[in-house]
Amino acid sequence: MTQTEVAPADLKSVPAEPSAAKIRRPARPPIRSSRMQRLYDRIEAFVSRLSMRDNFWNSICSLIWLPLAFFSGIRMKELDASSFAARAVLPFRRFNRNWYRAMAGGALLANSEIAGGSYVFGICGADYTVVCKQLNYTFLRPCFGPAVYRIQAREDIHALIATGKEFNITVDMEIQQQGKPGEQDRRVGRCEATFHVTPKAHHKLKKARRAAKTAGTPGTRAHV
Repeated sequence: MTQTEVAPADLKSVPAEPSAAKIRRPARPPIRSSRMQRLYDRIEAFVSRLSMRDNFWNSICSLIWLPLAFFSGIRMKELDASSFAARAVLPFRRFNRNWYRAMAGGALLANSEIAGGSYVFGICGADYTVVCKQLNYTFLRPCFGPAVYRIQAREDIHALIATGKEFNITVDMEIQQQGKPGEQDRRVGRCEATFHVTPKAHHKLKKARRAAKTAGTPGTRAHV
């Protein structure tokens, strides 16, 4: 009895056994422990409240997270909750001046967002995030002294906060050159800014939903 030999050409026609399909699962992102998350939330809330306490702590926080506001020296002077009006003063420093010794247009424009955002954040509090969506600035005349931002909201911000939802709010700002004693302030520009305000609880909810969706995503199958 002889063993049947198979020609090399016939080996190609022999069907190979199907191999099992390999399954590649996406790498899961590192999950921060609940204890670390709570600690991070407490620190964030503490720093937010600290930045609203007074101008000293506001300047310290600005030096770390908003250097432009620190070096420009803008300060919120007064806040009238009954009329939703506020006042911010931008000092006439070398950092804010241009080559012909007038207030730089970039300084006036950039500090408009800071003044309007500080006004909205000061009313909403540390439990909200404030983001500028749109800003329109109109230059009227050069400013050769400290700039005063007179801010007023178009909508009732307290009523919007009471809804507990995210909302948009528009503020109008009159920018004036601060006059010397006995002189009136001169208007040098005007600005309209729209801010989007979101409760921080909404951000946490969205993050939790995104993490749950990522954790529940099935592995993708790769064909060999």
